[in-house]
Amino acid sequence: MKYTVSTEIALPLDRAVQLLADPAQLPQWLRGLVLHEPIQGTHGQVGTTSRVVLQMGEQKIEATETITRREPADLAELPRGTVVHFEREIVSEGMWSAVRDRLTEAGPQTTLWESESEYRFTGLMMRLVGVVMPGAFRKQSRQHMADFKAFAEQGHDVRDARD
Repeated sequence: MKYTVSTEIALPLDRAVQLLADPAQLPQWLRGLVLHEPIQGTHGQVGTTSRVVLQMGEQKIEATETITRREPADLAELPRGTVVHFEREIVSEGMWSAVRDRLTEAGPQTTLWESESEYRFTGLMMRLVGVVMPGAFRKQSRQHMADFKAFAEQGHDVRDARD
């Protein structure tokens, strides 16, 4: 299963990228995040493997995330026209996914964030979930983007949300 979602963020590219790449900011916008810790490497750098734990309703999901692409490697200065790529693979029981994020300048004070997700399932139960509930994965991706947008533009913290 593959899909792409996108959103515009009312921040300049360099500021949006800084917030997205900063591990200290993750709990403020990544809904359900319990833990995100590097096992090997430095957070956000290519080749880094991290243990990720998410709480989704009553279910706790544990996965391993590996950063497969980060361009440019140095995010300190982003000249006009720069396209920023963040890519990672996520593996959990019964599931493999790849997420390919691309951020571009949509205007002087606006960033376009496009995210392509690909999922593969193993095991009867997970394959069934993939067939019966494909929209749930897209919905979750849209929710994460909306949460980041609200955090980046307005300082909204998902930990304060009353769901």
